[in-house]
Amino acid sequence: MSGAADCPGRSVSIVTQTCVRPERAEDFARWQGETSSFIANFPGFIEQRLMPPKPPLQVDWVILQRFTSLDAARTWLTSRERQVRIEGAAHMLVGRDDVHIVQDEAEGIKPAPASAVISTRVRPGKEAEYRAWERRIAAAQSKAPGLQGYRFEPPVPGVQEDFVAILRFDTEANLQAWLGSPVRRKLIEEAAPLTEEFHTRMARTGFDQWFQDSAGPGTAPLPVWKMDMLVLLMLYPIVFLFGVFVGTPLFSNVLGLSFAVSLFLGNVVSVGLTGFLVPWVAGHFGWWLRPASPDTAVRTHILGAVIILALYAIMVAAFWRLF
Repeated sequence: MSGAADCPGRSVSIVTQTCVRPERAEDFARWQGETSSFIANFPGFIEQRLMPPKPPLQVDWVILQRFTSLDAARTWLTSRERQVRIEGAAHMLVGRDDVHIVQDEAEGIKPAPASAVISTRVRPGKEAEYRAWERRIAAAQSKAPGLQGYRFEPPVPGVQEDFVAILRFDTEANLQAWLGSPVRRKLIEEAAPLTEEFHTRMARTGFDQWFQDSAGPGTAPLPVWKMDMLVLLMLYPIVFLFGVFVGTPLFSNVLGLSFAVSLFLGNVVSVGLTGFLVPWVAGHFGWWLRPASPDTAVRTHILGAVIILALYAIMVAAFWRLF
């Protein structure tokens, strides 16, 4: 299979998976929004997608950053600007980030309801044997029910040391069925002498599933920055109020739960409520998400953004005074 460097005519995506401290979820969402605006002017940048946690399958935040070429993606990854942004978010994160470069499909990113990103560090000198093993597991998983796509990327010198495989399935059940199948377990055991380490992280589709767009096929997708703003509009009060009334007084002070358990429970509640409320608020901002008239589109974009920014300010001021 070809890697990102083999087809320079196709776009390339940087896939980042990271674990955010629950009390910093709102800060991280805001920081990511600022990063989206910052990277928009970077040479070769196409788009960014943000996927919040979706426990229990996906416990990480997933960020997809798409560029016109491998060189453009590599330039961003190694830039001083990115390093400064990363340093500013370090206090919000837990554990290590997974950062991978993958070549997009011919028509761009293809999200699926359930995906797995598998990183493998291969023992020196075992690369050829590992590639032969990879062809065997690719043939086996091609028969797995619900498989929608498979990407395999070799290391990128100076950027990415691991081999990366991305599996896309139509449902979480089918993905988990393949990951736990006897066929795959046997193949993983066969690969053990060839690898130093590997780990799997899950991802679901992004905000698109919350925004029911009736414009029909062939139209431009909804702007990511607008979806981000509406998600933040719901996420901020949920995370804040849950932390004030439940997270700290109940989970930490009364029950004495560990940080890991509190993180999981907080993610379950905040993401579940966000997923319920975002479609509701998106329905009220349909006029802004997809302006009816091209002649007034710019005015509509600005008006909607100003309204949402005002709502941000009102919430921050209210919480500041009350708590």
